[in-house]
Amino acid sequence: VQLQASGGGLVQAGGSLRLSCEASGLTFSSATMAWFRQAPGKEHEFVARIFRSGGVTAYGDSVKGRFTISRDTAKKTVYLQMNSLKPEDTAVYFCAAGSRIILSASYQISNYDYKGQGTLVTVSS
Repeated sequence: VQLQASGGGLVQAGGSLRLSCEASGLTFSSATMAWFRQAPGKEHEFVARIFRSGGVTAYGDSVKGRFTISRDTAKKTVYLQMNSLKPEDTAVYFCAAGSRIILSASYQISNYDYKGQGTLVTVSS
């Protein structure tokens, strides 16, 4: 299984970026997909999740109303649209996939079966 994240970069505060994570080697349609991030010296932080069935989504409190997670089953890709970016959004963003993720476990990256290599997002003030 491979999760290839892309789309990170340097952006000014208030700007937007769209991250993509292309999955291979797994049954994408039945996988719960999520984004986490890790800033220097900090633990992984839950950003967003989209369930396999029905596409039910959830967001971390710090990104609600600014970020949107979506998935394209045909392209086996999950996206994270990030708007109104703030300097505190600076981090390495990881995508994760899991086949049997229950609601209560979906906020911890350790509960996912697979994690990507991460893409760096830097927001300048």
